[in-house]
Formats: sequence, structure tokens, C-alpha cells
Amino acid sequence: MKTEKEKMLLGEIYFSNDKQLTEERIRAKKLLHKLNVTEYLMNGKSRAILRELMPNSHKRLYIEPPFHCDYGYNIHSGENVYFNVNCVVLDTMKVTIGNNVFFAPGVHIYTATHPLNAIERRTVESSKPVSIGDDCWIGGNSVICPGVTIGAGCVIGAGSVVTKDIPENSLAVGNPAKVIRKLNLD
Repeated sequence: MKTEKEKMLLGEIYFSNDKQLTEERIRAKKLLHKLNVTEYLMNGKSRAILRELMPNSHKRLYIEPPFHCDYGYNIHSGENVYFNVNCVVLDTMKVTIGNNVFFAPGVHIYTATHPLNAIERRTVESSKPVSIGDDCWIGGNSVICPGVTIGAGCVIGAGSVVTKDIPENSLAVGNPAKVIRKLNLD
């Protein structure tokens, strides 16, 4: 029999108020409190907090507090990743972020999703992974929805809601985000 955490990580329906998952979210919140309140500036202590919170991310990760996530360990980022202020990553499933990716203020990344049936929604949820390729820039207050892949070299315009995959080297804007043109590699 699978644990609720195993179900969550497999993208199956799971009970999010499971004891283990609740304890892991509380652990993340305590680390986020240290990052967002106690330290607030990116320094040696903040970097140690990030390594503990996000062990699957490259050490060259820079976060401007405040920052919020569910677990932290499901965030897998490459080198030279920058999150500006007020970013949120609901990482109930793996979030893969390439190298040289920049997030403007207020970007939200969601892997968690809920059943459309109201009765089911009271007790369970599921997750879909999110992937962002190398050399992307995600504009301010953009939302990346569960299950989305953004290809390498993309720019997502401010305020966009990304509900579907975006091919590499594309400029996508709007709600829902649509590709408006290809980007030159020069």
C-alpha cells in the first residue's frame, strides 16, 4: 500500500492532510520563517537555510525574500536561478528549473491541482510536474499552471497565465498565455 506522499509524488489522488505531509509542510514553513523574517537578506545563513529547504537545487540559487513553497525538496533548480520578491512555488510534485532562469516579482508556480467534483475536492488533491528550460525569463505576476513545460530560451510576459506547454525560444503573453512570436538566438 502506498503512502500519501508516494501517491503525491506519483501524481495520484492523495490526502494532503496526511500526518507525514503535514509535518513536512510545517518543517518547510519553519525554514521559510527563518529565510523570510529572521534573515531576510541573502547571506551565508540564508544560503544554509536554502540548502536545507531545497536540497535538490544548485548552490547558485538566489532568492529575494519573501518566498513561499510547500515542501522545498521538490524544487530542482539549475545554476544561476534568481527569484525576485513574493514568488510562490507550490511544489507538491517536482518542479524542474534549468540554468540561468529569472523570475520577476510575484511569479507563482503551481503543481497542485484539485478534482472538479466538489465532494472529492473537500478531501483530496493531485499534482502535475512543471518544467522550465534553460535561459528563461518569467515576467512579473505570471502564473504557471500544473503540468506545464516551458522550453529553453522562452520569455513569458508579465501577468501571463501559462496553462499549456510553450515551445522553446518563444515569447508568450496573455491569459491564457499564447505564443506571439519566436525569439532570435542572437
